[in-house]
Amino acid sequence: MENNFYDMWKNYYSKYSNLLDDQVTKEFPTQAISQILEMNLHFKKMLNETTERYYEFANLPSKNDLAHVSSQIVNIDAKVDDLEGFLQESKDNQREAVELQREITNLKKDMKSLDAKLNQILTLLNSPKVTNTKGSV
Repeated sequence: MENNFYDMWKNYYSKYSNLLDDQVTKEFPTQAISQILEMNLHFKKMLNETTERYYEFANLPSKNDLAHVSSQIVNIDAKVDDLEGFLQESKDNQREAVELQREITNLKKDMKSLDAKLNQILTLLNSPKVTNTKGSV
């Protein structure tokens, strides 16, 4: 019985395999599928055009309108990011300028102090030496 079942299955497989191969190789299925695909493509195109006209008539945004607005939002977002970077850079530069001004002011004070000390030293060096006159009496 096992052998008989196997032979039946093998016979069934070969017959239907040949039949299926014959049907697939004929032009009929490919032509029918091609026509169906063309009809679907035409229907999709017609549906898209009708939808676009409906959206225009109903004053609703279409897919293209939304894509355009989305790209504009992305562009504006990029510009805002650039402006934020510029503002941050300006703030950093202002802080650096304030710190630089503070350092210059401190340097001026130090220079005045050094100038006063140098003047004292020069005055002492230029004055006649009066050493130990008070203590030798």
